[in-house]
Amino acid sequence: MLIALLPGDGIGPEVIVEAVRVLDALGLGDLTYATATVGGAAYKAHGHPLPEATLDLAQRADAILFGAVGDPDCDGPDRRLRPEQAILGLRKELGLFANLRPASLFAELAGTSTLRPEIARDIDLMIVRELTGDVYFGEKGMRTTAAGLRQGYDIMAYDEAEIARIARIGFETARARRGRLCSVDKANVLETSQLWRDVVIEVAADYPDIALSHLYVDNAAMQLVRNPGQFDTIVTGNLFGDILSDLASMCAGSIGMLPSASLDANGKGLYEPIHGSAPDIAGQGKANPLAAILSAAMMLRYSLGMPEAADRIETAVGTALASGARTADLGGATSTSAVGDAVLAAL
Repeated sequence: MLIALLPGDGIGPEVIVEAVRVLDALGLGDLTYATATVGGAAYKAHGHPLPEATLDLAQRADAILFGAVGDPDCDGPDRRLRPEQAILGLRKELGLFANLRPASLFAELAGTSTLRPEIARDIDLMIVRELTGDVYFGEKGMRTTAAGLRQGYDIMAYDEAEIARIARIGFETARARRGRLCSVDKANVLETSQLWRDVVIEVAADYPDIALSHLYVDNAAMQLVRNPGQFDTIVTGNLFGDILSDLASMCAGSIGMLPSASLDANGKGLYEPIHGSAPDIAGQGKANPLAAILSAAMMLRYSLGMPEAADRIETAVGTALASGARTADLGGATSTSAVGDAVLAAL
């Protein structure tokens, strides 16, 4: 099976190295790797954040392990060439419409959450985020108003097929967990959200075994901080999911701990830590590689059909944390490679 490695920018290459070390230590045998540039690194080398060669590799691969993109040197006025366009382009070209972002607290990290331990310890949820619609992919631009003022606009839009597709992923995910699905929208203000709610309710008829609830996104944000343990599975749109998943990461201790999977209709996926490129600490050995390592575990589980190997990685991460291997974001001083060593020792 071919794994495309797209390390990207900033700390991306550092954390991908550790994830590959862990994969190799499992001795799975039939995994092969091919590496390509993406994001700012690709722009500097090839003049585009998603070169044709990189896209071709991603299309041929059985799964993609992605680092991070983002480089202040490449934040020019042409938005189409910014590093972040690479991940948006991959989602669009590969049809990666379903983003799974788990948030659970390792017992060893109860003291690192910004919430009180007795509240944080109950967090165990999955955010299912739609990835290829909403304002990120809607019509956008700059124009001048009749009064001569500059005006930016981004159109939020979903059709019912797009909503039904991600809703079914949400229901199926909830069915495999604890049977509760919360749909998050802003139906009291947005027509897009009203359609979202209507379609989710229609799809719910096919899932009578799943308890469906609804929350407005502002209330959902408050409830995630107030009582994250009340949530099992959340399904929501692109913009709201982007925000809520980062919020959930801090409930779980650190954004450096959360992996993600972006899946197409057939289970092929792109796997990445949800943290950014963190250029301020790049190359200093301070990056937390655990989200990337856990992303590799998700890759084994969802795309490669190796759940036992995924379980081994997740258990080893918990053991490494218990041994005291913690980077600065977790209140420690362990280096990136030393955290990788601790996970390998646990394996």
